[in-house]
Amino acid sequence: MMQSQTEGQIPGQGPHSPANLGAKPRSRRGWLAGIAVLLLFVGLLVSGILERIHTNASLRTETTDAAVPTVSVVAPKRAAPSQEIVLPGNVQPYITSPVFARTNGYLEHWYFDIGAHVKKGQLLAVIASPEVDQQLQQAQSNLLTAQANLQLATITKTRYEGLKKTNAVSQQDVDNAVGTFNANQAIVEADQAAVRQYLALVSFEKVYAPFDGVITARNTDIGDLINSGSNAIVKTDLFHIAQPGVLRVYVSVPEEFSQQTKPGLTAELKLAEFPGRMFKGKLVRTAEAINYATRTLLVEVDVNNPSGELLSGAYAEVHFKVPGEVSTYILPVDTLLFRKEGLNVAIVKDGKVELVPVTPGHDFGNSIEIVSGLQGNESVITSPPDSIVTGETVHIAAPQATPATPTAGGKQ
Repeated sequence: MMQSQTEGQIPGQGPHSPANLGAKPRSRRGWLAGIAVLLLFVGLLVSGILERIHTNASLRTETTDAAVPTVSVVAPKRAAPSQEIVLPGNVQPYITSPVFARTNGYLEHWYFDIGAHVKKGQLLAVIASPEVDQQLQQAQSNLLTAQANLQLATITKTRYEGLKKTNAVSQQDVDNAVGTFNANQAIVEADQAAVRQYLALVSFEKVYAPFDGVITARNTDIGDLINSGSNAIVKTDLFHIAQPGVLRVYVSVPEEFSQQTKPGLTAELKLAEFPGRMFKGKLVRTAEAINYATRTLLVEVDVNNPSGELLSGAYAEVHFKVPGEVSTYILPVDTLLFRKEGLNVAIVKDGKVELVPVTPGHDFGNSIEIVSGLQGNESVITSPPDSIVTGETVHIAAPQATPATPTAGGKQ
């Protein structure tokens, strides 16, 4: 039977045939290839998943970083020990006065016009007052009459006193003679006073310069009626005279600088008509009181003007260098935050925002003085948003590089 079955098999189809022996290695190679493909697929899948995880993590990081604002910061600058303030000033002569007439009449002549330099005691004008001259003559005549009567009364008094010793006259006659003498003596004294009064009025017909100076105004001319103000008519000021050798410059100093502007402080004047020039002056006195209407302190600066090139009445910019507080700092105005609690600045500390209240000082326009609230080592945020709050995380922007200055020939 075994032989028959063996004999019945087809040649080459047995278990040990060459065909069966080649099929088993091919199945193993296919299985290995499938495993390799599977591993490749799994590797690609894992790689894609890891890349996606990394991408998501980067996206979250970028989103988080984008949510943190980037700010620019500046450091407070310490204010100088002294600071300069510029204030308007009114230039006035050291002495100025209107020259009035002391007697009535008509202007007969004037000798100096505006701009003339005169000395003390120089004759400026002559006033014609004929009625005053007549009154003087009348007073002098009255005095002569009174003196004659006094001389007669003196002789009578002396004679009666001598006769009384011999009882030739009564005591009543002597007393009458003495009384007449006393009355005539009083009349003489009164007439002498009247003469002196009219002499003074006549002397007022000549107008003299009260001090050395410059005539700045002439308000009358020949033939004008001059009134001394002895009646309801307004008196006439003939001239205005000013002494320009030393000028007074009056300045209204704001109250915040009132304690620093003391006598002895130096000042410099700048005038539009002298571009590029500064004139030295010295603060000599203050009003010692704050004007309640303007909240300013009136101070006087004296400026020597020997050549007279500075004109009285001019407008000047007065530069004071007042002592400053050493603890003050200067910040740009765009660092300030105006909150209902008051004025604040935003500083960066350990990557966090901190709002610090500050007290402002003098405003310089683009910058402002901070008198309290800062230590000087802060990083102050410039142009902070209104929504910024304490504790907010921020990034500090890298400082921009300053471009190099080109050298000669265009090379850097």
